[in-house]
Amino acid sequence: MRADLPPRGPRVLHKCFSGLGVMKGLLSRCRALSVLAICSHQLSGSSPHRFYHCDPERGKRLVLSRMFQPQNLREDQVLSLEGTSGDLTCKSQRLMLQVGLIHPASPGCYHLLPYTVRAMEKLERVIDQEMRAIGGQKVNMPSLSPGELWRATNRWDLMGKELLRLRDRHGKEYCLGPTHEEAVTALVASQKTVSYKQLPLLLYQVTRKFRDEPRPRFGLLRGREFYMKDMYSFDSSPEAARHTYGLVCEAYGSLFRRLGLRCIRVQADVGSIGGTASHEFQLPADIGEDRFAVCSGCGFSANTETLRWLQTDCPSCRGPLTEARGIEVGHTFYLGTKYSSIFNAQFTDAQGKPCLAEMGCYGLGVTRILAAAIEVLSTEDCLRWPGLLAPYQVCLIPPKKGSKEEVAAELMDHLYDLITEALPQLRGEVLLDDRTHRTIGNRLKDANKFGYPFVIIAGKRALEDPAHFEVWSQNTGEVVFLTREGVTEFLSQVRVV
Repeated sequence: MRADLPPRGPRVLHKCFSGLGVMKGLLSRCRALSVLAICSHQLSGSSPHRFYHCDPERGKRLVLSRMFQPQNLREDQVLSLEGTSGDLTCKSQRLMLQVGLIHPASPGCYHLLPYTVRAMEKLERVIDQEMRAIGGQKVNMPSLSPGELWRATNRWDLMGKELLRLRDRHGKEYCLGPTHEEAVTALVASQKTVSYKQLPLLLYQVTRKFRDEPRPRFGLLRGREFYMKDMYSFDSSPEAARHTYGLVCEAYGSLFRRLGLRCIRVQADVGSIGGTASHEFQLPADIGEDRFAVCSGCGFSANTETLRWLQTDCPSCRGPLTEARGIEVGHTFYLGTKYSSIFNAQFTDAQGKPCLAEMGCYGLGVTRILAAAIEVLSTEDCLRWPGLLAPYQVCLIPPKKGSKEEVAAELMDHLYDLITEALPQLRGEVLLDDRTHRTIGNRLKDANKFGYPFVIIAGKRALEDPAHFEVWSQNTGEVVFLTREGVTEFLSQVRVV
């Protein structure tokens, strides 16, 4: 035997063990071939997509890992955001902070994060549809309002400390508008050619409003900066103005029905805005700061501030009144000529005679509606949205990386593409939870907390032929297993705005 060669026996033994390792690897791969063949068969004809968080119209998938959003904060972390435990007093505030819908900027002011902005945009679209259906025209007035307009109506002093005031470098006084009666009336008054044929004129906007609340609380329910829809109507007569008032109230009712919210219209005080009639739209909630009374007999309802002290019987039918708490999400006022007479907002009648316009104003608290809906629809631990306002309608959860079901991951990718191609209305509404280092259970828990209306999972049954996906309807608790064709048929009923 040559000294430079190793002994033959051990080398042969080493080769045998190495060969066994290779064989085990081949056997392991063979066991997966049947599953892989099923998946490959179901994926035939599909084209690959890359994962981006960008315009879904360009064929790229929206993925959760790219979202700018703090998630799953512990209770103590949420408390630290708002200062003390006494500052965190309602469910919607706690949940919205915990899942990263909002983030405090200063007392009563919040950063609205991506999910919230999407929900707000959807709510604004629903509002636009309802307001335009009754003839509303959208405008956008400056938040910075000259002090002389407010002095003309005496509200510069009447509003007191709630009015956020400032001076420019020239010493001119302004306020950050909490509402725009003065501004819109001055705008219409500046148009000297308004004819009765143009009436009713309904101008509205959705903008930021400001109020120097002495004690902001409840998150978006009572803040210093908020979004509001405010509409202003101009009519030719008191009868026409009351008709317009009724139309707007009906539109509000339609809006809340579409959102699935049970709002009650109640008689209310005119407050600092003034006028001769007023109604609030109250969403019943234990956290509500308003109290109202309802008669089950005749349907009468009113804010308790408008009733006599200790009044317990209905002023209309003398039946018993039931008291409840509510969150005011809308308010309407019949103003008459209170503002048009001050700013000389006129129109020309059929005889060519100038006449003062009869006015109304109508507010909706946009951020408040969103927070109030979360307050009344959610559980203690999980967000629930009005169906039309959910930031994303569908969340897809592929298998965990390294799991037995991992070979079905690509099926989920192509299910995403199938949904967005077969159902164009859901483009931009489907989110893929690509955090595949986490278990399906952990991601399902997150999806439940975020409140996506529909969650679709590629679990064990995705390995069947044909593949079946687990479909969760979060608002009903229903769970079904569907093929990819069944999934698209199921989701075709989803309403979006």
